[in-house]
Amino acid sequence: MSKLEDRVNEILGVESKPPVEQKEFKPLVARVEEKDKGDVDNDYKYSRENYYNLIERGQEAIQGILDIAKEGQHPRAYEVAGQLIGQVATTVDKLQDLQKKLKDLKEVPNKTSANIKNALFVGSTAELQKMLKQNDDKTKTITPEETDK
Repeated sequence: MSKLEDRVNEILGVESKPPVEQKEFKPLVARVEEKDKGDVDNDYKYSRENYYNLIERGQEAIQGILDIAKEGQHPRAYEVAGQLIGQVATTVDKLQDLQKKLKDLKEVPNKTSANIKNALFVGSTAELQKMLKQNDDKTKTITPEETDK
C-alpha cells in the first residue's frame, strides 16, 4: 500500500488488509495444426478448446459477480450475474452444436446413395424418340423362333 493509503487508514481507524492475490489466467488457446489431420479436424479441435476456455472464464466471472452481488445486495449486480449465467449457458450450447456439426460432416460421405429414383430427360421429343430407338436396337430381344433358324 502507498503511504497515503496507510495514513488515511490510520486516521479513520481502519485496519489495513493485505493485497488480494489474483489468480493467474491461462494464456489464450494457441492454434496448433496437426499436418496429418484435415482442416475440419484442426478447426474442430481449435474451436473446442476456445469454447472450453470461454466457459471456464465465464464460470470464474460468474463466481466473482456473485460475490459482488452478495456483498452489495444491489439488484443490478444480480441482474448482471443472471445475464452472465445465460451467456455461459449459450456457450455450452454452442459447444454441443459444434460436436453435432462435426458428426454430421463426417457422416455425409456415408449417406450418399447411387440409386437414381427420378430421372428427368431434358431435350426435345425428337431427341427422346431417337434415344429410345437406339436403346431398342441395342437391346433387341431374341424370340425362340429366331433361335431355330
